[in-house]
Amino acid sequence: MPLLGVVLVASAWHLYGWGGVAIAVGGIVMWLLLHFTRVTHVLRRASQRPMGYVASAVMLNAKLKPGVNLLHVLAMTGALGEQLSAESEQPEIYRWTDGGASSVTCEFAKGRLVKWTLARPPAPTDGA
Repeated sequence: MPLLGVVLVASAWHLYGWGGVAIAVGGIVMWLLLHFTRVTHVLRRASQRPMGYVASAVMLNAKLKPGVNLLHVLAMTGALGEQLSAESEQPEIYRWTDGGASSVTCEFAKGRLVKWTLARPPAPTDGA
């Protein structure tokens, strides 16, 4: 991304001079502010919910796709995951559990979702 920003500013300078540089830098700053606002909004909302909780683990399992970043998963769950891996160790493993004891365990490599598993509690059996 920084390289793309430099290319954008250099192209703006070459094509439009200082006015182009001002517009390009303004656009880059606006994009950074929008990204920062999204990150803080997701983290503020996640901090207000219990750690590792999700409304429905089955629905989360259906929405997950490989390659999405951790911030996107935090936005979907609305909560920070329960960290199962050691801190600063790759891959990072997090778990979200719902009220019915179903859980989704997600594995992230370099901040991107690699794989996930859904665990459901055993169905109650009839004692009759």
